[in-house]
Amino acid sequence: MSILWIIGAAIAGLAVGYYTRKAQIASQVDSAEAKAAKTLEDAKTKEKEILLEAKAKAIEVVDAAKKSEQEFRNQIIKVEERLTKKESDLERKMTEAENLKTEIAKKKEEIIKTQDEMRELKQRQLEQLQKISGLTTEEARKVLMDAQEKSMKEELASLTRKLVGNAREDADKKAKEIVAMAIQRCASEVTSETTTTTVSLPNEEMKGRIIGKEGRNIRTFEQMLGVEVIVDDTPDTVVISGFNSVRRHIAKIALEKLIADGRIHPAKIEEATEKAKKEVAEMIKEAGEAAVYELGIADFPPKLVQLIGRLKFRTSYGQNVLKHSVEMAKLAALIAEELGADVATVKKGALLHDVGKALDQDMEGTHVEIGKQIAKKFNLPEKIINAIEAHHGDVEYTSIEAAIVDAADNISGSRPGARRDTYEQYIQRLEELENLATGFAGVEKVYAIQAGREIRVFVSPGKVDDWSATKLARDIANKIEQDLKYPGEIKVMVIRETRVIEYAR
Repeated sequence: MSILWIIGAAIAGLAVGYYTRKAQIASQVDSAEAKAAKTLEDAKTKEKEILLEAKAKAIEVVDAAKKSEQEFRNQIIKVEERLTKKESDLERKMTEAENLKTEIAKKKEEIIKTQDEMRELKQRQLEQLQKISGLTTEEARKVLMDAQEKSMKEELASLTRKLVGNAREDADKKAKEIVAMAIQRCASEVTSETTTTTVSLPNEEMKGRIIGKEGRNIRTFEQMLGVEVIVDDTPDTVVISGFNSVRRHIAKIALEKLIADGRIHPAKIEEATEKAKKEVAEMIKEAGEAAVYELGIADFPPKLVQLIGRLKFRTSYGQNVLKHSVEMAKLAALIAEELGADVATVKKGALLHDVGKALDQDMEGTHVEIGKQIAKKFNLPEKIINAIEAHHGDVEYTSIEAAIVDAADNISGSRPGARRDTYEQYIQRLEELENLATGFAGVEKVYAIQAGREIRVFVSPGKVDDWSATKLARDIANKIEQDLKYPGEIKVMVIRETRVIEYAR
């Protein structure tokens, strides 16, 4: 009985466990299905959201594409409008070109017709003139040429008599001296030279550096170079003053180097001074060598050539002494050739006539005395020594070469524009020259150039032909000779031109 109860209890326990387990499994299945359903619902919701977002982006892309398409269409429309306008302009220009071509062809025909009429008219006039004058064209041309030739011969003879005088009849030494002295009379008064040099500064602050602390820099500079530096209220400028032109130039170069460097103190001033001295020494050497080479002088010793080069930095009455010496050497050579004198001697005498000015700022005595001493030191010929000491009339000439050097000196120094003139005298002289030429018929404009050594006369091409231009130049030159007083010579240039202007577009 107990066994049956046990078995029944076991069976009942198994049944209860079976149904309990079955209920648990069903509950778990229901829970999984709920989760699956929820997941599926979430997925569907997410899908809807993604679809909505995709549609929104698609709409944005479509709108952007439509906007780009509209802009592109607008650009195409603008390009088409420009092309249409250009085509219109091109057609208009082609039409204008065709019209212009037609007009040109008509004008060309008219010009040809007019030329034919002018030739016929000219031929009839020539025939009438030949009948009236009884001369053919060639005969009339020959009469004019003969008259012109006679006039030119008379002028040439007058010029020859004025320049040469009695030298053709009497060729001895006395006649040569008279011609040289006649040329010498061209001398005129001049003005004084410059003794200052201006140096530009990058700014006003540089003046303080040049002066230095308690004036240390400017005192050192002035003591080393033997010049005076003037620092005043003039903006961005200082002035170097001194009678010795070489020192002044060395000081200018040294100061420019210091300004470029920016560091200004006694040590730098000494360094810049040494460099400037070397540069100026090289410039002096090159200037002397260039002068003797230009004149073809090959037997001067190097030290004498160096002294000649120093004249590059020397001025006399506003005229550069080296240029003046080279110029008068050329003038003296031309005069010597005409008079049969020693060309080599006059070249050397002319180049060395002012060599004393290379040292007269450092030595006692006049430049003539110093030049004479220099010539004797280098054992130069007596004729050259006489040319140096006699070019200011201090002693008598001992040779025709010395007289020629003196004459060339006066010619070079007194030619128009060579040396300083007062502003009022300068303007008055140029105005007189221009007014004289303006008074001739057919003259439109007159310009005096090269300090009055040349005038350029512009004439009306319709009033003055080529032959008349030649005659006008000669008449103006004659008028200047008669009415004006001047040293040297004045070049008269008559310009007749016809200008035709057209524009290519």
